[in-house]
Amino acid sequence: MFSQEALLEFMREKAYKPMNIHELMEAFEVREPDDQEAFILLLNQMEDQGFVVRTRTHRYGVPEKMNLVVGRLQGKAKGFGFVLPEREEDKELGDIYIHAGDMNGAMHGDRVICRIQKKVNGARREGAIIRILERATKTVVGTYSGHQYYGFVTPDDRRIGFDIFVYDKDRNEAEDGQKVVVEIIHYPEGWRSPQGKIVEILGRPDDPGVDILSVIRKYSLPEEFPADVMEEAERVPDSISEEEMKGRRDLRNMTIVTIDGEDAKDLDDAVSVVRLENGNYLLGVHIADVSYYVKEGTALDREAFNRGTSVYLVDRVIPMLPPRLSNGICSLNPKVDRLTMTCEMEWSPQGELVRHDIYPSVIRTKERMTYTNVRKILVDQDPELMDRYADLVDDFRLMEELAMKLRKRRMKRGAIDFEFEEAKIIVDEKGQPVEIKKRERSIAEQIIEEFMLAANETIAEHFYWMNVPFLYRIHEEPDSERMEDFAAFIYNFGYTLKGIGNHVHPHTLQNLLEKIKGKPEERIISTIMLRSMRQAKYAAEPLGHFGLAAQYYSHFTSPIRRYPDLQIHRIIREILVDGGLSPERMERLRANMPEVAQHTSERERIAVEAERETDLLKKVEFMEQHVGEEFEGIISGVTSFGLFVELDNTIEGMIHVSYLDDDYYHYNEKHYALIGERTGRTFRIGDIVRVKVEGVNKEERTIDFRLIEGGTRLGRKITRADRKDNGKRAREDKRKKAERGLVKVAKRAQKKKKR
Repeated sequence: MFSQEALLEFMREKAYKPMNIHELMEAFEVREPDDQEAFILLLNQMEDQGFVVRTRTHRYGVPEKMNLVVGRLQGKAKGFGFVLPEREEDKELGDIYIHAGDMNGAMHGDRVICRIQKKVNGARREGAIIRILERATKTVVGTYSGHQYYGFVTPDDRRIGFDIFVYDKDRNEAEDGQKVVVEIIHYPEGWRSPQGKIVEILGRPDDPGVDILSVIRKYSLPEEFPADVMEEAERVPDSISEEEMKGRRDLRNMTIVTIDGEDAKDLDDAVSVVRLENGNYLLGVHIADVSYYVKEGTALDREAFNRGTSVYLVDRVIPMLPPRLSNGICSLNPKVDRLTMTCEMEWSPQGELVRHDIYPSVIRTKERMTYTNVRKILVDQDPELMDRYADLVDDFRLMEELAMKLRKRRMKRGAIDFEFEEAKIIVDEKGQPVEIKKRERSIAEQIIEEFMLAANETIAEHFYWMNVPFLYRIHEEPDSERMEDFAAFIYNFGYTLKGIGNHVHPHTLQNLLEKIKGKPEERIISTIMLRSMRQAKYAAEPLGHFGLAAQYYSHFTSPIRRYPDLQIHRIIREILVDGGLSPERMERLRANMPEVAQHTSERERIAVEAERETDLLKKVEFMEQHVGEEFEGIISGVTSFGLFVELDNTIEGMIHVSYLDDDYYHYNEKHYALIGERTGRTFRIGDIVRVKVEGVNKEERTIDFRLIEGGTRLGRKITRADRKDNGKRAREDKRKKAERGLVKVAKRAQKKKKR
């Protein structure tokens, strides 16, 4: 019998040569008319999805045997792009460079097939796009420029690579300079621009709220819930009945609290810790039982899957579930009954897991605590708060005691602990940024972090050994080439990495983080290290989590705001409450898990990009109020065209090389430095500098700095090799300038001769 898997296996055989549809039917003995129709339909679907390719002679084969690669196009502002391969085997090729002339009408984000044409410098491959499988862009956000009978929309996202042509009849009364949403009705062909019609006018760029609204539309984030979803949400009760508590362990008499940020409304995790008579700790992680309310296949479930995650923008939250659930019956609000799924873990004084239990429960939290207040109790010993929460102070101390033992255990096995200082942006009622400060990562945040990590690992391993379909959170080992580049980078700061090659242990990287802790170069080395790693994602198999040094890891603790958590809650519920999974259910889940993993990973990346972009918007807007002022910062990046400088409040701007007017500066790639040709003045990553805010560009989202003071006058410390390298670069630059001058002279002479 034929199937997609059977066809792919057949075509991947060494002896296979491309066959036409009749030859394939003969090979699979497909003779009945109904079977032939189904076979053709399957083959067409496989072609549409890029699993097989049809040649000009209507023969079929798999892309990898035809020098073709399927992947996503990552466009660049200058018109070229890269295809990021999909198949794990193709990823070894690296990203494939696509020249602007070889785009074949493809746009940023499109799923494409490209033909590999050649290698460049023995490493990077170049290719040409031959087919577009799936268009990623349906609508574009940009600025409208009107002419007499037509206009153009210039996309905010420069990676789009095209202005969108709009006939006057399709402009929807948009005015010159307005931010708009344009729907693409004809995609580009060759060098011909795409055509669209304006479907929404957002307003003038400087109008309050238009900037954030532009980001929401750019990433197609759904603000409103469909009517059928809201109808289902309205049918969910506001309180828990006695009937709903049957079959659950009643934990309402336990001391259970939530600990979250001050502005959090969707409280999906609560914790409890008690010391047992044997000296061990009993940790309870109680998670909102969202799967009880959001059943598979319902409108609520479909919408949650489509969204994938809640999105936390600067001035608003775009939730995965309607507020009636996310802030209401599912949220573990204080002193009310709530249905939960509990992961109970007994830990020894040495931080070893003795036993665990997973079960449905009902809880009633004692207090809704904040990170700030717990920190003030444990660190500051604030008298007022200690008096107000007198009956909980010992519980918080016990939580701290256990959390630090769990952290010590995690660090000992080699987990990497990045301590980045993230920005907290405060905006007023009009959305204007009024303050930007660092988010504090106190003992309170660490307590919750350690408890959630422990529960996630315990859940993942438990259900792995049950051999049931599941979703895991994975973080693959870093690429060896990137690690080698990172090792070369930190060598400039006097650090080395042992064991770099085909394999690097996370313990090695954590040791480096401990060495740089508190030093000026800490943030930049941590940042480059993070960039050298792969992105964490969801998968149907437990492929390990490199950053946590964990073999088994899942996301169990946030089902209100993450669909993967909701998905595994549903599986846990079926096993614990409904009597297990039937063979048919197991097969269906196994088939669906890869799709859920891929989709939710993509939705997570979109959410992260949108969140970062709104943060950047507000940072630029905030610095607009400080043009002309001076700040101290640290050089966070060095390029041939200038220096990136990060201020203490995490805002980053750039000193263009043209502002360094006391010398000719040349980029020394080996030392990640700009070095003055005459003075030897050197600017390197990690240097402290004083800068003046020269200007901001809200459209480009950039901040320009001018250097006031900083850099190192190396003088005699410059090595002979550095001087030789620097002089060589200077002579090369002068030679190129001379050549350009000679070419101009020759062209002028040629024109004169013609005249």
